[in-house]
Parts: sequence; C-alpha cells; structure tokens
Amino acid sequence: MAKETVYIITGLSGSGKSTAIQAFEDASFYCVDNMPMELVPKFLELPFKESPEIKGIAFVMDMRSKTFAANYAGGISAIEGVGILPIIIFLEADVNTLVKRFSQTRRQHPVSGTRSLLESIHTEISLMQPVKATAHHIIDTSTFNVHQLKSHILDLIHAGKKNVALMKINVLSFGYKYGIPTDADLVIDMRFLANPYFVSELKHLDGESEAVKKFVLSNPETNIFLEKYINLLDYLIPLYKRENKAYLTIAVGCTGGRHRSVAIARSIFEHLNQKGNQPGLIHRDLDRDIKDI
Repeated sequence: MAKETVYIITGLSGSGKSTAIQAFEDASFYCVDNMPMELVPKFLELPFKESPEIKGIAFVMDMRSKTFAANYAGGISAIEGVGILPIIIFLEADVNTLVKRFSQTRRQHPVSGTRSLLESIHTEISLMQPVKATAHHIIDTSTFNVHQLKSHILDLIHAGKKNVALMKINVLSFGYKYGIPTDADLVIDMRFLANPYFVSELKHLDGESEAVKKFVLSNPETNIFLEKYINLLDYLIPLYKRENKAYLTIAVGCTGGRHRSVAIARSIFEHLNQKGNQPGLIHRDLDRDIKDI
C-alpha cells in the first residue's frame, strides 16, 4: 500500500471527526473508528488492503481512548517503522462552538471525569497540543456545517481536483402499475408517448429490442422531450455533485415498465455514460409477465 493512502483523523471532541470519516468512506477508503494506536501496525498487515476497490485506510483516533495522547508519539513511530508515513488530519473548533455542540448532543465529554464541560474542553485542548503539532492538516470547523466539512475533506483527499465524481448515478426504468421506486430522486413519466404495447408485432418485445427502440425514438415528441430533459440533467447533475450527494436515482416510468420507459432510460444512460458519469442502468419491471401489462 502506498504511504499516502493511510490517514489518521484526530482532534478535539465535537470538532466533526464523524463527518470527516463519512467523507473518507464515500471516497472508498476503509475506515476504522476509535482504533487503539498500538494495534495499527498489526492491522496494516492484513491482506484486505490490497483490494482494488479500497483506495486507502483512514483511522479515527482521539481521547475516547484514555491512553491516546500518552501513546501517540510511540504509536506513530511504530507505524513509520513498518514503512508507512500516515497523513495526520487534526480537527478543532473554538471553545464556544464545542460547548454548543456538546449541549445540543447531550453527550458526555470523553475527558470529563468530575470536571465541568468547559473544564473538560480546556483539558483536552492542552492534552492534544503535542498531537496537533504533528498534523499535516489542521482544520478549524467552527464555521462549517456538515456539508461544508465533508466537501473540504473530499477536496483534501483528492488534492483539490474538483472534477472527481463520487456520486453514484443510476437510471431506473419502472412501471407505474407496480409503484414508483422508493429510492427515486427524479421521476419522469413517459406515458404521454405512443405505447408499443398496442402494436401487435411489438407487444411481446421490450424496450431493449431494436424494433421497440426505433418505434419510441422515431417519434418527434420523443426527440423534443429527450433534448429538453437531458439538458436539464446536464444542468442538475453538477449541482448535486457540488452538494456531495452520494446517490442520484433517475427514474423513468411508463405503464408496465417494459417498453417506453426502458427505451428512454437506455437513451439517458448512454448520454450520461458519454459524459463520463459512469451511471448504472436498472430495468426494474422488464421481466414481469407480459400478461400483467
């Protein structure tokens, strides 16, 4: 595993480490929360990390482990001793913000003991100073909401490459008679188009057949629709990506989900694929009994 693919996310309690680890998960990192520092070298010997689907490993370590600060320096040395130079990300926030966040979540501070919340925060700040001094990236999250922090982390992971596509797009055809897909984000109804079901030689075919595709796509209304809808998708998709949406399901429906919706979904899929979006294509109701239509 390359050195730069191992991250340690640490920092003050309440500074947003949970959000940060979610960003790493979305970037296809194998993530471990609250990993004891002394176990990291052994963990990095495990063979799973060679999977091409795993882009790297990210550990969250903090004062939930009572010995974290005391063992930190020795633990980093042990990790470096096996040939890995981890990148340290330290998250922090101002005291007022931390107090507000703990008050909202009503969680105990990990170094509280008999201390008040404010005393606990100041104690942790002091204990974490040596850790902060080793950080490659220090992020003050005081003014970030969860979406802004996630975007910042993703940008850091990808070295400022804004064009990295993490959002998974699926184009889904379906039949209205079987219900609208519950996971659909955008739903478009194709029942305004002429129905191949009522053409005897097309009835028992489906929208992936050349005959049905020719019937549907040769309709002038279809071409006008596709031009307008694809233009809308080309406008919306970058905006969804900017907001770090993890999934976008574009659902295309007709009566039974075998003819019109399948042909149109295929056309949308091919366009998005040509644009480099690497979409998935699912025909939910294609294989239902033709008698049910």
